[in-house]
Amino acid sequence: MKRDYFSHDARPERRFGEHRSGTCMALIDGRFLIWMAQQGAMGATGETVNRQGLLGLLSQALSQSALDVDLKRIYWYSDRSDGLVIDDQIVRLVQAHDADGGASLLRSLGHDLKQLAEHHACDHVLVASDDERFLATIDEAQLSGVSVHLLADESARNMPQMVRTDPGWARLLAQADRRVVVNSQALAEMLQGKMPTGMGLAVEDVEELRKSMHEVITAWWADEPEDLREDLKEALMISRGIPQEVDRQLLLRMRHRLARALSLPEKKMLRETLRAVVSEPAAPALVGDGLPPDIED
Repeated sequence: MKRDYFSHDARPERRFGEHRSGTCMALIDGRFLIWMAQQGAMGATGETVNRQGLLGLLSQALSQSALDVDLKRIYWYSDRSDGLVIDDQIVRLVQAHDADGGASLLRSLGHDLKQLAEHHACDHVLVASDDERFLATIDEAQLSGVSVHLLADESARNMPQMVRTDPGWARLLAQADRRVVVNSQALAEMLQGKMPTGMGLAVEDVEELRKSMHEVITAWWADEPEDLREDLKEALMISRGIPQEVDRQLLLRMRHRLARALSLPEKKMLRETLRAVVSEPAAPALVGDGLPPDIED
């Protein structure tokens, strides 16, 4: 009996704290992220961040929190326009915090979170804010089935200390499904207009990673029975996506190979490599004097 690569009936039991997958949206209070970046920059006073590195930064932080999610879009809430137009990022202009105490941000971000939850638009939402007034909105979104995670700096690793020093933010963080800790040095580099280190790879490192992916996929492909290979080829011809069963297998093998989870750009590279391997023509079988059977004398 052939395996249906698109069958989702087999759902392994999930234990708390394990890796989770799905789609994710990020709702980022620009003022709060800049504040965190300033802490990482040890007193730097910049007022803008390089949003071009934001998707990679957040994807890496999510991955390190055992959230192997597809970060589909970032909503950026700010009281000023930085003039950047970046794919998969939407800017929401709000009133300055000093003008209304954050009421405009509360309405805009809260409305978007409610809409995402009510329409089941994603499995996860990452929120970057320290405003305790979001507590009820986050709770409501969670009750509708969405996992809501809060972005934080390294101080969130010591919650007892935070309860004493910043009880309001501690209460907000305690409500989150997970606390996603972002690297403070990477934030500091974004504040200085740089692409954060560790979010990309040098050219030679990219090629080495691509080579490792090709080796892993080729070894897996060689072990697959012929009928399942044909099924996968057909599946990839009719769908732009990778069957979940195959995706999970290859992500797990690469995790074992690298001893870490892949970032979002690396996952995309893995899937591109899979398509390349699957589409490679099979070498013709040699018979007789070594010529392919269709041209042998």
